[in-house]
Amino acid sequence: MPRLLRLFPALLLPLCLALAGTVSATDYNTSDVQVHGGWHSLVLSLGEERHVRAIDQQSYSDAILSVNASAWACDLPWLELRVALAKNQAESATVNRVPADLRIDHQTIHSGSATFVTERGDNGFYVRFALSELSLLLEEMGEGELLRLRIMRSEDDPWFMAFGLEGAGEAIQRMRRLCAAAEG
Repeated sequence: MPRLLRLFPALLLPLCLALAGTVSATDYNTSDVQVHGGWHSLVLSLGEERHVRAIDQQSYSDAILSVNASAWACDLPWLELRVALAKNQAESATVNRVPADLRIDHQTIHSGSATFVTERGDNGFYVRFALSELSLLLEEMGEGELLRLRIMRSEDDPWFMAFGLEGAGEAIQRMRRLCAAAEG
């Protein structure tokens, strides 16, 4: 067992590379990976460009929920869901924009929109959320147990998902610290 524990950090990095998703369908270097319960925090870099991410690693095998920030705009984080598709996409496109609601436990219902995006050469389908009170949602994520999500693909076609939040607060706080350090 001790040998497995020594190998864990080396095995974790490739896992995070596979699950972290992409920023604009570009392969970034992944570093500073840290485990926080079912969540991870990490840095994505390419040349001088730096992004930080807190990601859910436990809820789905084919979907990743992430909170992201860029080093030059730490005060403008974004929430994104990546769903794995069967094949790489032929083009980058905004597929649709639909209503979305997110709720942590029994807290505030955060209504906004979800934009469906594909990136050329990437096998992911991205859902980018626009919420007026994202900072409140992130605060609630840090204290909650479960994030419930409803995306209205059409008037009578809701898509429901739920994400565990064990470790989300620590991952988001570390993401913020990493972003501030990369900015300064």
